[in-house]
Amino acid sequence: MESPLDKYLREHSSLPNGALEWIEKQTNVRTVYPHMLSGSVQGEFLKMMVRLSGAKRVLEIGAFTGYSTCCLASGLPEGGHLDTLEINDELEDLMREGWSRAGVSDLITLHLGDALETLATLDGPYDLAFIDANKREYSQYYEAVLPLIRKGGLIIADDVLWDGKVYESANSHDAQTQGLEIFNNFVAADPRVEVVMIPLRDGLSLIMKK
Repeated sequence: MESPLDKYLREHSSLPNGALEWIEKQTNVRTVYPHMLSGSVQGEFLKMMVRLSGAKRVLEIGAFTGYSTCCLASGLPEGGHLDTLEINDELEDLMREGWSRAGVSDLITLHLGDALETLATLDGPYDLAFIDANKREYSQYYEAVLPLIRKGGLIIADDVLWDGKVYESANSHDAQTQGLEIFNNFVAADPRVEVVMIPLRDGLSLIMKK
């Protein structure tokens, strides 16, 4: 259920377009975990980060139903391009129809398969990367992505607060929580980057490569 704070944030942020509303509706109807959708406020934030950073090459790990992909692509300048990685090929038709409705299909290359295997085949530099996939593998994604990011480029990691479990649950045995704790602690101490964590939705870390 939407909290009063989330409702207020949504009502005072730019509204999603019809294509995004369609993706959200289809996600609720056709998937088991619709809460994994980025949502309108975070989606607008991602689009704005692409625009503010001037990113022309964007990398996404974890497309789900393509909502965040659509938002990232919508922020690209002329000549920009986005590579998105997703392991679940059953969602491909939903993703592609949503991107078509938004008019961003030509800006996106979809890579289906294991993200770590795909990352090993990609060439940088990218200006911005968004990580929102298997929480157990966040540290591995990070190490694979960082060399692909240009100096001064950004990595945005989603779900880093994990419903408060990373700071409220002592000695958690949940593999996803442990994966995020390891990732958060490592990035905070990594001399190669600067990082700020913000409590938007379920937590976002903004990581700038030095």
